[in-house]
Amino acid sequence: MASAPPPGNDRRPAWLRDNHLAQAWLGLMLAIIFGICLAAVHVNLSDRIAVNKLNESLERIPGLIWNEGEGGSAVEIFSGRIGVKHKERTLYYPVFLVTDEGETAGWVLKAAGQGYAGSIELLLGLNPAGNTISGLFILEQTETPGLGNKITAPLWLNQFAGQTTASPLAVAKRHKTAPGTIDAITGATISSKSVVGIVNRAVKATKGLLKPGHIEFIGNSQP
Repeated sequence: MASAPPPGNDRRPAWLRDNHLAQAWLGLMLAIIFGICLAAVHVNLSDRIAVNKLNESLERIPGLIWNEGEGGSAVEIFSGRIGVKHKERTLYYPVFLVTDEGETAGWVLKAAGQGYAGSIELLLGLNPAGNTISGLFILEQTETPGLGNKITAPLWLNQFAGQTTASPLAVAKRHKTAPGTIDAITGATISSKSVVGIVNRAVKATKGLLKPGHIEFIGNSQP
């Protein structure tokens, strides 16, 4: 065990060296200052992360409505949110209305939920009527590398395109390809079920609400 430095080597003022209460207050003040600095850094980073995530969402949205190379030259994206009553509070789903030459081309919902290792955030593309999935993209995830993080693989995500929203999707094992089923990732069934659950909840919550009259458009984003 290291011994305390000899009094002659302790450069602290005598009032601090001999006063335990003063030492405790000094430690508390340093902790508060450090916490404030961390909070300021977190706020600045949070704003930057939010902007980056929005930009990534806007870049991905056309590919969730059309196949690559499709889509007209007059495509516009309007951002807003849908308020959904849940028990005694209102939950909000970010939503993007995609138009082409003034006509509705589709919708993209942003939804999130708990995965195996952490939160999963995704973008769900739907046709104009909201009754068919047109695409799916994982915006953020922290699933197990080599297993659960395979939910980001395009080959797995492509299973969602063309699925009807008339009834909830189900996770199937052993390479089932029946309509309404999503093949589970080997060794990552929980992650697979988490994504399907997020999609099902978002579809159910917003069913019948994907219309301009039900959407609170943000800022100058007005169709």
